[in-house]
Amino acid sequence: MNAFPPGNHDALWLPFTANRQFRASPRMLVSAHGMYYKDDKGNSVLDGCAGLWCVNAGHTRPRIVEAVQKTVATLDFAPAFQMGHPLAFEAADRVARLAPGDLNHVFFCNSGSEAGDSALKIALAYQRLRGEGTRTRLIGRERGYHGVGFGGISVGGISGNRKLYGSLLTGVDHLPHTLDLRRNAFSRGQPEHGAELADELERIVTLHDASNIAAVIVEPMSGSTGVLPAPKGYLKRLREICTKHGIVLIFDEVITGFGRLGASFAAEKYGVVPDIMTVAKGITNGTVPMGANIVSDKIFEAFMQGPPEAIDLPHGYTYTAHPIACAAAIATLDIYAEEHLFERAGALSSYFENAAHALRGYPHVVDIRNEGLVAGIELEPRPGTSTTRAYEIFDRAFRQGVLLRYTGDTVAISPPLIVEKNEIDRIFETIGRLLKEID
Repeated sequence: MNAFPPGNHDALWLPFTANRQFRASPRMLVSAHGMYYKDDKGNSVLDGCAGLWCVNAGHTRPRIVEAVQKTVATLDFAPAFQMGHPLAFEAADRVARLAPGDLNHVFFCNSGSEAGDSALKIALAYQRLRGEGTRTRLIGRERGYHGVGFGGISVGGISGNRKLYGSLLTGVDHLPHTLDLRRNAFSRGQPEHGAELADELERIVTLHDASNIAAVIVEPMSGSTGVLPAPKGYLKRLREICTKHGIVLIFDEVITGFGRLGASFAAEKYGVVPDIMTVAKGITNGTVPMGANIVSDKIFEAFMQGPPEAIDLPHGYTYTAHPIACAAAIATLDIYAEEHLFERAGALSSYFENAAHALRGYPHVVDIRNEGLVAGIELEPRPGTSTTRAYEIFDRAFRQGVLLRYTGDTVAISPPLIVEKNEIDRIFETIGRLLKEID
């Protein structure tokens, strides 16, 4: 068993973790550099999932570390209510310049969960400000993940995240998910079939009338539910329907943002611009918590009405645009640009795709899905037990020096964008070997 530090180990309640199982056989990380963690035994662990989909530029980058150290020694905190600081404006400008279309305004928060709930509130307030106050209904999607706030789990569609918490927000509907193993199993990139599933939004509009619908929120690629890239044409069709009916379209790009798919954002890659985009994770390379909403000119300008002394958005957080987070974001964006990491991810995507799909035909594999530098290997369910094969591969891989993600029956891979081809090989060779070992 790995060694815990001294003290009461029950004092820490780990999130999304089987805590009793973990305490029986803990996985402890003590340092990180580049593509690798080190565990408490001194073993090197190849990071096959960018920490938690967030360390896109690799670990402990000196430029980010130095920016954080300099800032904490200069301006450790600055309130965001009725106050500002230069790093906040610089970080917002840098993020807005990366965003496509007219997404030119940035509202900072501290996580993807906060970004999701903030986006819903902004959408509801926008509809009221433009004289459409009856538009209160929110539309999510089955198997969607938009964080763990009450708004996020209400529009989200993962049953395990919802079942313990009662009725959640009222006035929420869900589009069907896009996973179709019968027609799209082992797709490379965006699946060919499923664009027509976006037309379910027209059915929901018919049911409730557009005058009652405020917003639709979807992930361009669902990550936490098992890597589900949107079918070809699906996002474009959603954009058309939302525009037609005056519905705010929100893209949750917490995972897909900042190079994961080989472009700044999925919106850029697919040529579909939403009204609001939520981001987090890669915005600071995971170094300091930060999230953001990037909103269109139309939405921002709707709030810039009335007396100039009036508060236009009665919403925010103590740590909004925290100086240290802003410094980390600016340094992170510098690294992305100077090392051309988004382009690098795009150039590596074919090699990564081939390595993932080489596992087709291995024991237990029922589907392989990929886009950019992210892949999901879906395995046959294991009847009669809550311990999935995906969890077993995750656990065994860590003991063999490779960190993966698992969600349900799916093994997820999303390495930092600095990954080398030999490291891609090692990740998928480890998965392949373990697939042959487990029952």
